[in-house]
Amino acid sequence: MGLQHTKVKRANILMLGLDSAGKSTLLYKFRYKDVFLTMPTIGFNVDMIEEGKDFTLTFWDVGGQKKMRELWSNFLDDTDGLLYVVDSSDKRRLEESRREFELVLKNESLKNVPVVVLANKQDLPGALNAEEITRKFKMKKYCSDRNWYVQPCCAITGEGLAEALQRVSNFAKQYSKSKETFTSLKEN
Repeated sequence: MGLQHTKVKRANILMLGLDSAGKSTLLYKFRYKDVFLTMPTIGFNVDMIEEGKDFTLTFWDVGGQKKMRELWSNFLDDTDGLLYVVDSSDKRRLEESRREFELVLKNESLKNVPVVVLANKQDLPGALNAEEITRKFKMKKYCSDRNWYVQPCCAITGEGLAEALQRVSNFAKQYSKSKETFTSLKEN
């Protein structure tokens, strides 16, 4: 048992959302506290971020173009947290984003996996706030079986990002603990 404490815990965080919701920009900002001009992600980016001294989050930022969304399901296994990014100012595509969100949550692999929705682009005029996104995305209905949170943020200014990272990290920790408990129960 003594060895276990020195082991760095890892968690896989899956980042999804429609193209141009701001996923890659957010990931750079988490990582470098800096803003990069990002290109549309064809395929995916992977980045590791240390949260505290013994916890590492691996972020899988998967492209959100229509073609890429068909591949989302290949990334769902072994996920300890879902970070779903929404462009809160793009009213035209909110419904499309919600539909994709709902589809992902229905996947067996994501059963009980905690969800943080990032209501991004809060700096833009007419952006929906966290409450409106919570309602629009029917969070209470779709996420009744899991931990969830809607975090307003702005990738450009970095507002709300520290909180989002903290939240996703805590959720993932709790989730991986509950998974371990379940596994050891099964093994006995």
